[in-house]
Amino acid sequence: MPFEDELGGALRRVGNEFDADRQALAEAGEQRGRRLVARRRAAVVGGSALALAVIGAGGAYTGGLFGTGSTGVHAASSPTEPKGETLGRGPGSGAVTADQLVGVLKQLLPGGTLTGTEARGTGDQPGPMVSGVYDDGKGGAAVSVGLSRVDPKGQDADAAVSCAEEPRAQYDACETSTLPDGSRLKVFQGHEYPDRREPTKRWLAVLVTDQGFRVDVQEWNAPAEKGAPVSRPQPPLDKGRLTEVAASPLWHPALNDLPAAAQDRQQPLAPSTGPDAGAVLRELLPKNGATVTEKGGKAGYAYAVLDDGRGGSLVQVNAQTGMGELLAGQFANLQTTVLGDGTKVLAEKKGGEKGGKGVVMWTVDTLRPDGRRVVVSAFNTADQNKAATRAEPLLTIEQLRQIALDPKWLG
Repeated sequence: MPFEDELGGALRRVGNEFDADRQALAEAGEQRGRRLVARRRAAVVGGSALALAVIGAGGAYTGGLFGTGSTGVHAASSPTEPKGETLGRGPGSGAVTADQLVGVLKQLLPGGTLTGTEARGTGDQPGPMVSGVYDDGKGGAAVSVGLSRVDPKGQDADAAVSCAEEPRAQYDACETSTLPDGSRLKVFQGHEYPDRREPTKRWLAVLVTDQGFRVDVQEWNAPAEKGAPVSRPQPPLDKGRLTEVAASPLWHPALNDLPAAAQDRQQPLAPSTGPDAGAVLRELLPKNGATVTEKGGKAGYAYAVLDDGRGGSLVQVNAQTGMGELLAGQFANLQTTVLGDGTKVLAEKKGGEKGGKGVVMWTVDTLRPDGRRVVVSAFNTADQNKAATRAEPLLTIEQLRQIALDPKWLG
């Protein structure tokens, strides 16, 4: 998944709970962060230092949605796959209580026991949820369900039921489908930690209906999301059971009690026309004996994994239009170079951002006077979530600069 989408998803997940090392935001800041998503999600890309400015302006990464206390299941944000969001316009009337939601979850689980439950009703902030430890006789497993409302044709709904597109995506499986009633469904199977430093698995189903109902069902193969030994090889609910729980009409009374979400149909700023980013990137890659072992992307984002026999190196590019006004202040950096035609160039070397041991990221970010932006990054690994495979990225800063400034990006 392109970095801008990850960060955009993080901004949308601003809620009432934050990790101790996160800056708490007031409600006004939360709302502003959501508005900034549509305007700036395409502006924050590639791991550039410019991306961090948006967090300070309108949002923060959060600790999770479902957890309500120190003893319950706590679902934290993941760098690979966004977790459930509460995107409605506040709580409902409270017509459905926390205890009633616990009863629904117990009814939907196939036998066994549900203990350690926590829940919020429809009148509670930040929105209704229910969680507990489910044991079908094969080991206790954390399970949680979050309920919210979204614009069914909006960007947030689309993102919720889309699988991540990134090189060597860090999950075992991800499938999307449309159910007979028109609801859209995503079933995701992966690990709590994308680098799999712990064996805890996380599976989820996300359902979005034509009415704008959103149901997030998550489960783990351990009695807690983090910090607990795994209790079984796999989470207890297979794809079919996850789908049944998510699609159950028993959640509808609670969902109907929530106010409808505001429309979320602004178009992202990434270009809908222009040169194909993947084709241009592959054409501009230096002919230095390296082979392209992996490639992909869409619209203005593309990536390629290069290998010269001394370790893979990921290269990614974002090409956008209309970024001049949004980024004018963010290019006010002492390290920014201004070319004769007014193009601004910012080069940067920094550590990786996805946890891979020893990973470094080299980036060249360019902004032309007409608002066209091209940012190219290279890594000393084929996968940002895994350890470095070489001392430095395969491409130099100067080569990245030549790619970013090439006129082929102008179409």
